[in-house]
Amino acid sequence: MEALLESAQLLHSSLNLEDLLRHLLRSVMGRLLVTKAFIAVAHEDGMKLELVRGCKLITGNAYRPDEARAAGIDLILPIGEEANPTGWLGICKPGKREMDDEEIEFIQALLGMAASGIDNARSHAEANRLNQALDQKVQDMQALIDLGRGLTSTYEPEEVAQLLMLTLSGRWMVRKYALIAWKKGQPPVVRQKGMSLEALTDYARYGYDPEKLDDALRPDQMPEGWVRDLIEAEEGQIVFPIKAGDDTTGGVVVLGARPGKLPYSAPDLEFGAGLVAQAAVAFENSWFFRLSVERKKVEQELELAASIQQNLFPGTLPKLPNYDLAARNRPARQCGGDYYDALPMGIGYTADQHLLCVADVSGKGLPASLLMSNMQATLRALLGRLPSLTELATLTNSLLFATTPSNKYVTAILMEIDAATGKCRYVNAGHTDCLLLRAAGEAVWLQSTGTPLGLMAPDIVETLQPYQERDFVLEPGDLIALFSDGVTEAQDIDENEFGEERTADFIRPIARESAASIVELVFNEVDRYAGTAPQYDDITLMVIKRLS
Repeated sequence: MEALLESAQLLHSSLNLEDLLRHLLRSVMGRLLVTKAFIAVAHEDGMKLELVRGCKLITGNAYRPDEARAAGIDLILPIGEEANPTGWLGICKPGKREMDDEEIEFIQALLGMAASGIDNARSHAEANRLNQALDQKVQDMQALIDLGRGLTSTYEPEEVAQLLMLTLSGRWMVRKYALIAWKKGQPPVVRQKGMSLEALTDYARYGYDPEKLDDALRPDQMPEGWVRDLIEAEEGQIVFPIKAGDDTTGGVVVLGARPGKLPYSAPDLEFGAGLVAQAAVAFENSWFFRLSVERKKVEQELELAASIQQNLFPGTLPKLPNYDLAARNRPARQCGGDYYDALPMGIGYTADQHLLCVADVSGKGLPASLLMSNMQATLRALLGRLPSLTELATLTNSLLFATTPSNKYVTAILMEIDAATGKCRYVNAGHTDCLLLRAAGEAVWLQSTGTPLGLMAPDIVETLQPYQERDFVLEPGDLIALFSDGVTEAQDIDENEFGEERTADFIRPIARESAASIVELVFNEVDRYAGTAPQYDDITLMVIKRLS
């Protein structure tokens, strides 16, 4: 009884399973003076040998009674209930004698007490394991939170890559790693150490589909091909895809071996996938921010260009006695390619003689506005230096043809008006037909008299269709409407054009209004006709009225 009580105190004084089993085995072998013994303990995957003394059994192997008996074990007793034992104790005979009932009863009592100790030790070990796992989860969560804070504080893809790889390589102490991230329209992000995987950014040329990277995996789990061969050649051990918000793959993270060849466990993969998922969002945000900054910069430049272009239009139109002039331009985009001007003819002409011009540059946006400014500068530089509009158009064509791309040109109507007499002459260089509305309501169309400016070489123009000048007299009560094709070719939602006839029919009943009112009413009518259809082209309108 004293021996049992002492053993019970020792068996329940420690929650370390290994110490408990060693004490149990020493107590039995010392009490009975046996030379061979083992203890097997139940695990989730079966009964396994935990301690072996003096016989040819291997610790860690599965417990098999026949193997134990073959190794010289004579007596095998259950630890705990025989129907559902906590383990088994096996011993050989003490010397060459049989054990008596008292000795067996002592061992059974000892094993009964040991069973509860073993259960307590295993429960304690499981609790420790769960606590450690919980602590690891908390640490992982804290690491994810810290990384998230770091990632949200930067808008540079390179800094996102640096923070991610420092976190991953520092956690597992890997010495070889690579990060390759890509986004259409953006330079790839490459950060690597001990590896060379830049070729992954050129996957399209090699015929590789990056969508095959769905989850964290090892290279040998990847589809066979050059990507798998490349990663294996660089000794990559694990691959994390960088998945964008639309679930497309935007890159990969490849990690090399851990020190001591430790494997990457399932929790490791889960943690790494979580970090990479946060980094994927940060990459998307940084690229979006970069695009937003670039777009904002372009918008600011366009606003500046639009402001500069607006200053190219005349601030005020000339005040001609007995005449009423008004004009307006509305580009389809921030910058447009339409142009209008009203300039005195200059030296050699009277103060009543002015040049009126409406022009339309091919194309839209900033390129068209640049050519528009070129047209304005050319026209102002040549005005008054040439005796006729045909020579002005011819020389302007030569200069524009020499300084503009072959697919860029300008249509224009150049009109010289003598306010004292009402005499007008004009050259229509491939421009849309403009309107001369007589006081009686008759519509006369000022049709094309030559090719667009800058479209063809001067010698070809002279040979095929030289510019021609036509004239008419603007009588009191008459009206001229010079416009770009943005007026007549404005479309409704069904793509029906506003047209020349509708333009004349609309202006005829409002011809007695002021020039400014007519311009405003025409713009309103074009907008009403177009409805919800977008404005596809720049719209320019100049109205000249000779008062009664």
